[in-house]
Amino acid sequence: MRDVAVVSFAQTKNVRRENRRNEVEMLIPVVQEAVEKSGVPKQEIGFYCSGSSDYLAGQSFSFVMAVDCLGAWPPIAESHVEMDGAWALYEAWIKIQCGEADSALIFSFGRSSPGVIRETLVLQLDPYTLAPLGADPVSLAALQARALLESTDHSEREMAEVAARNRSNAKNNPYAQLTGDFDVDELLAEPYFVSPLRKHDCAPISDGATAIVIAADDVARKASKKPAWIRGIDHRIESHQLGLRDLSQSTSTSLAGEKAGAIDIDVAELHAPFSHQELILRDALSLGDDVKINPSGGALAANSVMVAGLTRIGEAANAIWDGTARRALGHATSGPCLQQNLVCVLEGE
Repeated sequence: MRDVAVVSFAQTKNVRRENRRNEVEMLIPVVQEAVEKSGVPKQEIGFYCSGSSDYLAGQSFSFVMAVDCLGAWPPIAESHVEMDGAWALYEAWIKIQCGEADSALIFSFGRSSPGVIRETLVLQLDPYTLAPLGADPVSLAALQARALLESTDHSEREMAEVAARNRSNAKNNPYAQLTGDFDVDELLAEPYFVSPLRKHDCAPISDGATAIVIAADDVARKASKKPAWIRGIDHRIESHQLGLRDLSQSTSTSLAGEKAGAIDIDVAELHAPFSHQELILRDALSLGDDVKINPSGGALAANSVMVAGLTRIGEAANAIWDGTARRALGHATSGPCLQQNLVCVLEGE
């Protein structure tokens, strides 16, 4: 296995509605910043991979348009996943492991504001038995939250505490969308949005983009003074059929975490678009009270679809670079109710 490290990370500020720029215009400065910070000359980057969704863009092969952000020269080897950018990073990591490249640029983008995201995400459900029901992601998450509350000792107060902590942490994140100090009792006094979820339990609708550069072996050591080494990465998927799995648990996260070596973690960036999902993920990864969860604010502070998972890996790398953590974990999820999960463990020198 080749040693591979994250050597740079850049992102846009997450906003409720990006009206001034299209996807390419959002990506250009982010990609340029990631390349400049990486220390790897652009002409030496061996592979490019993006993550996005045509459903959000409202047109087929929207990722082909997005490649314009990379420029016309030099020629590149490029790929795309119809997934969160975290899975694009996984593909790039595999490419490097196979010896087909020594470095890679990964980027992802998502603009949820032009459409109705709750209706759009219905299309990811099983097309025969679930999608015709029109069950939107918030309603499905509410079913999951109810299953968690009724089968475990977790409570609505814990969910409110998760929301308050994440958005308080986000005050230190200039790229976050929702920040501030919240009183837990006041949050619990708010009406339900979709019971047992209140609005603070749900991630905001966000537009944004992220880019990361990874590099192998001596390329990473030459390019970066403090590489964030990928010590383990794995992803697992569970059934589309929600009735075939225990929604109060995340078996795929447990398996991915075990395979990636998720132990002795100092900081964990968890992609939890709903407050109760952070509780499920913490249990699945056996994260104790000594682990700092989502110092960036997580998805409850900014949740650009197809971007937030890759951002979690970037924020985990930030924790390595700023000395907050020796070992940090980045997590990404996709699909309804934590259906598919990726775990990436990073470590400093």
